[in-house]
Amino acid sequence: MLVNIFKSKIHRVKVTQAELNYVGSITIDEALLEAAGIMENEKVQIVNNNNGERIETYAIKGKRNTGIICLNGAAARKAQPGDIIIIISYAWMTQEEAAAHKPTVVFPDENNRVVS
Repeated sequence: MLVNIFKSKIHRVKVTQAELNYVGSITIDEALLEAAGIMENEKVQIVNNNNGERIETYAIKGKRNTGIICLNGAAARKAQPGDIIIIISYAWMTQEEAAAHKPTVVFPDENNRVVS
């Protein structure tokens, strides 16, 4: 049996842009994606701390070390620049894999930069 387990998250980043007239997704600084182990096009859950919205979309790579967090398309209606969000990824694992799994949690600074 497979279980869907919390894989990683980028905890409390600030939305920098919301682009309604875009195909869809969330653009995330490439350095943050790498630190969290989130792949481009991977499904992610977005939790908005400001308004309680929870949505699912997919990640696209933004320019490295810019701090970009941009909700695109319909997702842009769920957050505004300045909102604080959490970006979460999950993975399917066997129960044995899940028992040994340690999630990756990234705590960016106030400019959405990876903290060493």
